[in-house]
Amino acid sequence: MRIKARTWRFLTVGAVVTTAFLAPPLIQCAAGVDAKMPTAKIGDNLIKLEIAASTQEIEHGLMYRTSMPEDQGMVFLFHPPQKINFWMYHTLIPLDMLFIKDGKIAKIFHDVPPCKSEKETDCPLYPGGKGMEVSEVVELNGGYAHRHNVKEGEKIELDLQ
Repeated sequence: MRIKARTWRFLTVGAVVTTAFLAPPLIQCAAGVDAKMPTAKIGDNLIKLEIAASTQEIEHGLMYRTSMPEDQGMVFLFHPPQKINFWMYHTLIPLDMLFIKDGKIAKIFHDVPPCKSEKETDCPLYPGGKGMEVSEVVELNGGYAHRHNVKEGEKIELDLQ
């Protein structure tokens, strides 16, 4: 999914996100030593994360992916917190979107379907309106939150090292 305002294409008050390729569970360092992959912990659930922090990474997000492992996802970083919207333009798999503020899941959009329109303005925005202020958004496979009993208001621990 990618971040976007309906009237312009750069990250600001409104945003929409898409897809990049997930890294393997371990990242190979230049010295040949395996490094730990970034993670999110929600209750007993541990999720391996790919990070989208730059404008380009955020705009591409999870676009064009046809699948994603159950225990992996992508985190979008907004530091300082910003009001954003997400959409599913050119995203091919359903996603759960976890909007995070102050270390807690403020809102979950469950099983958000891909937008099949070739016109980006036809794709719905999540949460819509003027957006929602967040510090991070985590995208997971559609249905993950229900299958793993993840709820709004839960604490989420991000280990991005």
